[in-house]
Amino acid sequence: MRLFLSAGEPSGDLHGANLIHALKQRQPNLEVLGFGGERMAAAGCRLAFPLCDMALVGLFRVLANVPKFWRILGLAERVFVEQRPDAVVLIDFPGFHWWLARRARAHGIPVVYFVPPQLWAWGSWRVRKMRRLIDRVLCTLPFEPEWYRQRHVAAEYIGHPYFDELREQHLDNAFIAAQREQPGTILGLLPGSRNQELHYNLSSLLGAAALIHARRPDVRFLVACFRERHRRQVEERLVGLDLPIEAHVGRTPEIIHLAHSCLAVSGSVSLELLYRGKPSAILYRHHWTGIVLAHLLKNCRYITLVNLLADKELFPEYFGTGCPAEALADHVLHWLNDRSAYEALCGELAVLRQRVAVPGACARAAEAVLTMIRQHETHLRAA
Repeated sequence: MRLFLSAGEPSGDLHGANLIHALKQRQPNLEVLGFGGERMAAAGCRLAFPLCDMALVGLFRVLANVPKFWRILGLAERVFVEQRPDAVVLIDFPGFHWWLARRARAHGIPVVYFVPPQLWAWGSWRVRKMRRLIDRVLCTLPFEPEWYRQRHVAAEYIGHPYFDELREQHLDNAFIAAQREQPGTILGLLPGSRNQELHYNLSSLLGAAALIHARRPDVRFLVACFRERHRRQVEERLVGLDLPIEAHVGRTPEIIHLAHSCLAVSGSVSLELLYRGKPSAILYRHHWTGIVLAHLLKNCRYITLVNLLADKELFPEYFGTGCPAEALADHVLHWLNDRSAYEALCGELAVLRQRVAVPGACARAAEAVLTMIRQHETHLRAA
């Protein structure tokens, strides 16, 4: 059996790797190839192209890379013709993946969407593409299957695969102990995994940190960087700032664990903040063209997954072009200074976690993919 998996972002690479492990437990001779990143490759995926290296946000950046995306589609076409996978599994990254799904369907290869884009939140008209191009949607949020079924799309709820990863995380106890030996209350700064996220949001995070430190000099800050080049960017911005702050690479779980509360760029990290029960204020700044387009497409009250799951604003969120440093600082100072408010929010997060943080999503996804392949083979034999 042969599968083609495609992920275009770091989070998708993580989910793809965990799905590969779950698939190979059930089908040891499974061959996996496709597009992804380092984690998928380490899990046994033969990469036709490292698509995660191109993770892009913003209309103009995507348009500027259209020729490269066409060349990558050509690579997929060659794989579909010469190696004929039994199914294609797509992980988020919808713009490019719609085109990849078209190529797969043209060759009669069934397509599964694992971790689907949030069509109900942004540009719901795209559900027509999902209905036309995708054989099955594996939903990560509990309210999604009914939304899809009402629009005649085959969908099932498997849970969010990020909770599988969180359950398996092993914290570096030496790092945690070394940090706890230092004085001061720790606040976490989580600037995101993409270069553009750092570019547009780091100044707000550091501005909020400065305001917090001015009123609470006992506080110190840890910045969670995704890559070494991100750490260098952060440290360049810290020159001249009189702040007790450190930047670390690959320490996001430990920093969240240590933090009293956090300031974070919106993304799947909000699920990790929920899992560890850490009150957080969320921001997402970008170029004005991207923000205007997002507001035109936005169909929901919130941008943060935790708030969407709770159907209320547990994490204060700021989405736009302006700098919300002062508002972010005010929220964190409120949690630092009002213990009862802080504990009440922690209690609400614990209740929500109990309801939604159900592990086993990758196992259920693997079963769904293999079942669909068998059904497709049965249908072909019957025809």
